[in-house]
Amino acid sequence: MSRPSPTVSVMMDAARAAGRRLIRDFGEVENLQVSRKGPADFVSAADKKAEEIIRKSLEKSRPGYGFLLEEGGEVQGSDKTHRFIIDPLDGTLNFLHGIPHFAISIGLERDGKLRAGVVFDPMRNELFWAEEGHGAWMENKRLRVSTRRKLSECVVTTGIPQLGVNGAEKFIDELVRVRQEVAAVRRFGSAALDLAWVAAGRFDGFWERGLSPWDIAAGFVLMQEAGGMVIGLDKKDARLGSFACGNTSIAQKLADSVEGRIRKPAAAPSKLRPA
Repeated sequence: MSRPSPTVSVMMDAARAAGRRLIRDFGEVENLQVSRKGPADFVSAADKKAEEIIRKSLEKSRPGYGFLLEEGGEVQGSDKTHRFIIDPLDGTLNFLHGIPHFAISIGLERDGKLRAGVVFDPMRNELFWAEEGHGAWMENKRLRVSTRRKLSECVVTTGIPQLGVNGAEKFIDELVRVRQEVAAVRRFGSAALDLAWVAAGRFDGFWERGLSPWDIAAGFVLMQEAGGMVIGLDKKDARLGSFACGNTSIAQKLADSVEGRIRKPAAAPSKLRPA
């Protein structure tokens, strides 16, 4: 087993601390409908508190590192080579509706490259972590992407754009194409966990467009270290937030299906018996 570096251990501790707070706040969800503030305000407060816990913990252990925060934006550090990329609550809508599927995501960038990542699912108490050159792990269990090679045998996951969001109609076309090629498509509502679950071999692939750096930073490291591949859609850099991923065979096939490059072979002409 590979042991996490001191910096990754700090990231894990910060994620667990924020997770404890989110679990406590999640227990209040059933009372939100009668809250004077309203559920959206409550979840926003939960987001911000979790982010504050993570940031304070990391600042104490790694002073000078910069931050890219979903809620707080970019924070320049005195150390220009290191930056934490943080989503304190990925799966906000699930959280709001009392659905126990959400995560904390912390990525570490060094010299402009993603080097380490932590994704913590507080409801299942599953902590996924990866570090460049040290593999991907769930606690002390080594993670590997699935070994399926046929798209028709794969269960893949995606995110569905909100109505009115740019690209919603394009997604419907993509979904129709992919659904014709795979065993099943799932939609769970947390990109960070989707990526972690592909790295763990639970899903065979994942695609989505328009994600933000904090949604994917940790998950991309998990994918890399679990032997997976991430392919940018439309021939663009995957870090811009539109990509397909899976093992080295499925990732390309899924990307081709999403973009409409898979063509089914034409049916062979029937052979007529002589009269």
